[in-house]
Amino acid sequence: MPNKTVLIVMGVSGSGKTEIGKRLSKELSVPFFDGDDFHPEANVKKMSAGSPLNDQDRKEWLVALNRLAVEHKDHGAIIACSALKKNYRSLLRAGMGNCMEFVYLDGSFELIKSRLEQRKGHFMPLNLLQSQFDALEPPSKAITVSIDETPAKVVKNIIKKLKD
Repeated sequence: MPNKTVLIVMGVSGSGKTEIGKRLSKELSVPFFDGDDFHPEANVKKMSAGSPLNDQDRKEWLVALNRLAVEHKDHGAIIACSALKKNYRSLLRAGMGNCMEFVYLDGSFELIKSRLEQRKGHFMPLNLLQSQFDALEPPSKAITVSIDETPAKVVKNIIKKLKD
């Protein structure tokens, strides 16, 4: 994998983090981890009930994902995580030095809303999308790609930017 060993595929719910992360994992031959799988049960229940998570709710989750990143620092990994705020990204980066890169999946509210309307069986209800956009602090230092493309094209764009 070029330069960075751990890639955090970030963006709001419905931006394609899992799909793009899995494809990147295959392309780069490193394991993929979906950050959603690391949420404490209380967080899942809160979101399922239609309540957005606050910073305190997210802290334990982000610390767990940081531990995962540090464990894979030497061999590489792809981790899907919303990483909505700058301070969340700082928690994720702790102890990683320059071995982490953020890949920001950028898309409009309308595009992502239309994707969420088609998604079945996910704990994140559509009505929480606005809270994600409200919390989002787009990263200034990240590989930013538009999700207004096919997943294959998005991955191709990311791979190209990783090599630059």
